Amino acid sequence: MRRTGAGRYGEGLFRPEETGEAGRIDQGALAYDEVSAARLTALGAGPGWNCLDVGAGTGTLARWLLESAGVTTVLAVDRDTRFLTAGGIPGLTALDADITAPDFDPGRFQLVHARFVLMHLRPWRRMIAKLASLVAPDGVLVLSDAVDLTSATAPGTPYTTVMRAMWQALRETIGTDISWVPDYPHLLHEEGLCEVAAEIHVPPLVPGSAISRFWADTWGRTRGAMLATGRVDEEQIEQGLRTLSSPAGGAGLSPGMLTAWGWRTEEGARGRHR
Repeated sequence: MRRTGAGRYGEGLFRPEETGEAGRIDQGALAYDEVSAARLTALGAGPGWNCLDVGAGTGTLARWLLESAGVTTVLAVDRDTRFLTAGGIPGLTALDADITAPDFDPGRFQLVHARFVLMHLRPWRRMIAKLASLVAPDGVLVLSDAVDLTSATAPGTPYTTVMRAMWQALRETIGTDISWVPDYPHLLHEEGLCEVAAEIHVPPLVPGSAISRFWADTWGRTRGAMLATGRVDEEQIEQGLRTLSSPAGGAGLSPGMLTAWGWRTEEGARGRHR
C-alpha cells in the first residue's frame, strides 16, 4: 500500500492554499452544522462553557457556539488557521497546532469537540485518549466522523463506484480510515467517560445540496489519486458527477456522520444530561 508524503493532516490532497478549498470546507459545514448544533444544544452548551473545537475549518461551528449558544470562549484549533483569522469575534481564539504532537496540551475544557478529524489521523486511538484527557470534570467529549453506508453489498452504480475509489484513494495517500468509527461508543467507555451515546445523520443526496456539492468538489480534489487506484477511469468519474447533479436522483446514500459523546464526571452518571 502506497502512502505519499501528505504533509499535515492530508495536505497532499487538501491544501489550504488551493483555490476553492475554503468553499469546499464550507459546503461540508453547511451539510452538517445544523445537526452538530442541535446535539451540542441538547448537551447543554451555553454560558460559562469554555470550549475546544479541533479541526475548526472555517470556524462556522466555533462562531455558532459563541454567537448562538452563548458559550464563554472557544479555542479553535486547525492545521492551518488562515480561514479562522478574518474578523474579530469576542471569545474566539485561533490556534495553528498539530494535535498529534506530544506537547499539545491547551488546557481543560467543558466541551472538547472534533468533527471529521480523527478519521484522517493514523494514531487515532492515541488521539481519542488525548482529547478525552482535555475534558474538565463535568465536561463532555463530542466526536464526529464518517461512516460509509455505501458498503460492498450496495448496488454497483456510477456513484458507488466513484465513492469506493475515493475511500481507497484517501486510505492509500493520506491514511484515512473510517472502518473503526462505529466503535466510538466502546472507545469512549474505555476512556472512563459516562453517559456515552451516539447517533448517525445521513444528509440526502439531492442535486444542488451542500453535501452533493461537497462530494463533487472532493472528487475533483482527489481525481488523480482515484485514477491511480485503477478502480475508475475518467469517464466513470464523470458519470458519477452527473449522477450527483441529476434531477432523476439515483445517487443513493451519502456517507453519514456518526456523532458520539461521553461525560467526564467523578460521580458517575447522574441522569441530568440527554
